[in-house]
Amino acid sequence: MTHDDQQNDQPDAQQEQEQEQEQEQEQSRPEHVQPEREILPDNGYRAGFVSFVGRPNVGKSTLTNALVGQKVAITSSKPQTTRKAIRGILHDESGQLIIVDTPGIHRPRTLLGQRLNDLVQSTLSDVDVIALCVPANEKIGPGDKFINEQLDQYPRAKKVAIVTKIDAAPRPTTAEQLAAVQELRDWDLIIPVSATSSIQLDILVRELIALMPTSEALYPEDAVTDESIEDRIAEYIREASLEGVHDELPHSIAVTIDDMIDREDKDILDIYANIFVERDSQKAIIIGKGGSRLRDVGQQARIPIEKLVGKQVFLSLRVKVAKDWQRDPKLLGRLGF
Repeated sequence: MTHDDQQNDQPDAQQEQEQEQEQEQEQSRPEHVQPEREILPDNGYRAGFVSFVGRPNVGKSTLTNALVGQKVAITSSKPQTTRKAIRGILHDESGQLIIVDTPGIHRPRTLLGQRLNDLVQSTLSDVDVIALCVPANEKIGPGDKFINEQLDQYPRAKKVAIVTKIDAAPRPTTAEQLAAVQELRDWDLIIPVSATSSIQLDILVRELIALMPTSEALYPEDAVTDESIEDRIAEYIREASLEGVHDELPHSIAVTIDDMIDREDKDILDIYANIFVERDSQKAIIIGKGGSRLRDVGQQARIPIEKLVGKQVFLSLRVKVAKDWQRDPKLLGRLGF
């Protein structure tokens, strides 16, 4: 073999090795995910709004918190936990995502349910991207199809499908779900993720920013949400109140903050809050025997509250009855709905 032959042979081997690596990368890429590409070919900064929609309890709030990097939306196994359009703000060197976590779209049975649906509709009219969240471990049902049909009302927004909870489903099941989701419509993007296991969240962020318009940052770089401290504290208390309750009681709980006072002599924040329910029987459940359950609620709620405010908290909780508040327009207004 001549010296020239050796020089020609080495690039061929290197080229074959590179081709094998490319094939391995292609095979390892999850199905139905768009191939990696230059996100910003014009090198422009992008910013915009994406709204996560879906049936109740499909992981929208968990995904929002995972992307933002801190707890801005409460989570629970109870359906319809989210009652506001909560904005979480994600900062990246290539852009800024404002993630709008909305209440689950459902067929309302109360005035509160109707107002939550109205809130979702008004939110979706203003966002740049709507992302339908469908869990990998549950077959697509009438609720998913109903929500997908509603997306036609918002032609301005790009449509994305996010298959959530892929850590809770075998790969063949996830592949079947991706194929089923693809049949729903012509999506701008389909991607499987796991919020709890941080699977493909970086790819999701990259792809969502790529769908946003060129824009300057819409929020300061230290902002994580536009929710007030009082609203976040009320939500943490409601989240703690939801644990261990069943049937209609989770939907009957609302929380308001009466006052927040910094003590003059100690670095302690005194918080006075009310937990509203609809009936006396529900009040007894929340309080528990000898006040035991209410104490548990206070202990659980103080953990995220103290992390939020950065100091020790004294939490005073009172349980009150606002009869059938979910159906009463005046009471809904007083409770912030």
